[in-house]
Amino acid sequence: MPKQAVILVGGLGSRLGERTRFLPKPMLEIAGRPFLDYVLDELARYPSIEEILLLAGYRAQQVAEAYHDRKRRGASISVVAEPAPYGTGGALKYASSMLRERFFLLNGDSFFDFNLLDLALQAKGSSALVHMALKRDQPGDRYGRLVLDGRKVVKFLAAGSRPSGPINAGVYCVDRRVIDSIEEMPCSLEQTVFPRLAAKGQLEAVPYDSFFIDIGVPADFERAQEELLERLRRPAVFFDRDGVLNVDKAYVHRIQDFEWVPGAREAIKLCNDLGYYAFVVTNQAGVARGYYGIDDVHRLHDWMSAELAAIGAHIDDFQYCPYHEDGTVEAYRRASDRRKPAPGMIVDCLEAWPVRIEGSLLVGDNNRDIVAADAAGIPGHLFGEGDLAAFLRPLLVDRASSG
Repeated sequence: MPKQAVILVGGLGSRLGERTRFLPKPMLEIAGRPFLDYVLDELARYPSIEEILLLAGYRAQQVAEAYHDRKRRGASISVVAEPAPYGTGGALKYASSMLRERFFLLNGDSFFDFNLLDLALQAKGSSALVHMALKRDQPGDRYGRLVLDGRKVVKFLAAGSRPSGPINAGVYCVDRRVIDSIEEMPCSLEQTVFPRLAAKGQLEAVPYDSFFIDIGVPADFERAQEELLERLRRPAVFFDRDGVLNVDKAYVHRIQDFEWVPGAREAIKLCNDLGYYAFVVTNQAGVARGYYGIDDVHRLHDWMSAELAAIGAHIDDFQYCPYHEDGTVEAYRRASDRRKPAPGMIVDCLEAWPVRIEGSLLVGDNNRDIVAADAAGIPGHLFGEGDLAAFLRPLLVDRASSG
C-alpha cells in the first residue's frame, strides 16, 4: 500500500481572477480554512500514509511557509518548489528523486470523498503505470470525459462533448516509472502523458460515486463554501474491539494471540467505502492490572492498521481506556469517564471529528457497550457471533446513493 501522497499545488488559478492574485489557488479559504487543509486532513485519515509532498509553483514561498516541515497526524509534510513553470508532469519529474516506488497523486484544487485505499487495492497486480479515480457521472459542460474498455482508458473526449459521464477526478495511484514518459519540460500529465499511457494500455481507471468538487472556477468555488463542510460531516461506526473485531481471548495484547473475527476487516472496509468514519473504542484494563503496557496497545493497533490497509481499509481513530479502579499499576488505578459503560471515548470522537450523529451507531458485544452508546446519544447493536460484515451491512446506508 502506498505510504506517500503527492499533491500538485503549483497552478496559477487564472480563472478565479483577483482571488488568486496574491494567493495560490489551493490556499484560498473555504469556510474559514485554506482549501488545502481539507485535502491534507483527508489524507491524514489513512495511517498507512507517512509522507506528503506538496509540489508548489506559483507563490511557492507562501505554501512553504504554511506547510513545510509540518505534520498531519502521522504524516510528515514537505514542500518542493519548482524553479520555473514546468506543468503538472514537469513538476512531478522535477521532484522525481523524492518519489517512492508507488504513490498517490492528487490535484490540490479538488476534493473527492472516496476510499483512497480502494484505488490502491484495485491497482495491485496491474501492469498499468497510472490508475485514476473517476467521478462516475459528473454533469456539466466544462468537464472532459473518458471512454473506457473495462478499466482501460481508450479515449479522452473534449469538454462539452457530452453533458454527463465519467470524469477524471484528479486522484491517482502512480507507479514511479511514469517519470520515463515525461520527455519534455514543461509537460502536462493530462494533455500529454496520460494520452501516451492510454495508447500503450498503461492507463486504467476506477469509477466512484462519491462527492466531488473542485474550486477551479468561480461558480464551484462559491459552491464549495456552501457544500464542503456539510459533506465532511459523516456518520460514524464505533467498534468495540475484543469480541467484535477480534476473538476475545482475555486481555489480548500480543500480535500472535490476535485472531480477526470473520468479516471484521471487511466490515471496516464497508464503512470506508460507504463514507462512514470508523472508530475503535476499547476498554484496556489490562494496562491498569499490569498485564501489558501502553506501548503494547499501540503496537497491536499499528499492526491492525497494516492488516486493514492490505485489503484497502482503515480505522480513523483508535480510542482506548487503560484505567481501572482496581488496577495494580498506580498510574492507572482510578475510575475514568472514558471507561465503558461511561461514554467518554465516544464523546471524545464526537468532539474531535465532524461526526454526523444521524446514522451513527456502535457495535459491541456486551451491555456496557450499549449503555455507553445510549449515553452518547447513538444507537448500540449487540454482535454475538457470525460474520461481522454481514451483520453490519443492513445497518448502514450508502451515503453516495442517499445524497
